[in-house]
Amino acid sequence: MTEGPAVVEVTSEAELRALLGAPIPRALAKERVALHARDREWLAASPFCLVATSGADGACDVSPKGDPPGFTHVIDDTTIAIPDRPGNRRVDGFLNILANPHVGLLYVVPGRNETLRVNGRARLVREAPYFDEMIVKGHRPALALVVEIEQIFFHCGKSFMRSSLWKPETWNPDALPSHATIVKSVQQTEETLEELEKYYGAQYATRLYSS
Repeated sequence: MTEGPAVVEVTSEAELRALLGAPIPRALAKERVALHARDREWLAASPFCLVATSGADGACDVSPKGDPPGFTHVIDDTTIAIPDRPGNRRVDGFLNILANPHVGLLYVVPGRNETLRVNGRARLVREAPYFDEMIVKGHRPALALVVEIEQIFFHCGKSFMRSSLWKPETWNPDALPSHATIVKSVQQTEETLEELEKYYGAQYATRLYSS
């Protein structure tokens, strides 16, 4: 059998730059430290973002956050707040933030290939006047993730274009088993598969804003 090429790691910035080259000036110049009117428009249109955190030991986590478009509350030009909604109570990202406040956010608008990236320092707030503006379907958040913006910029759409993410003709959700089947396959549960299918069935959507 013919052996493949040896594994060669990249271990320095100089080596990385030699391999990939330097960024174009526009890519470097796009970074900002405060919200532009276009950023506000994007946040108002976005129903979904990913929140990346890391703990004191460097262990990383990425958590999805979603609500109706505009769910992220703009406090001022350098501060935004994301309401927390009922979930599985693992709070991995929140625990990370208590140990290490640095976060990275990626805001998505369905149908758009570009994304808005926000990096900054976060804190957890359990009460504030703007909580009343984040009520959805009667649910007032018990907690909000408040982010002080340190860096913000728009990211190009090449990855979304390569993946054809928004093209329905490429979608094939039935290529995978049901979520209940996956859960039963990868972990020990007290519930039977039938009970899990019922739990994750049509009624699951009725519990989005209740514990």
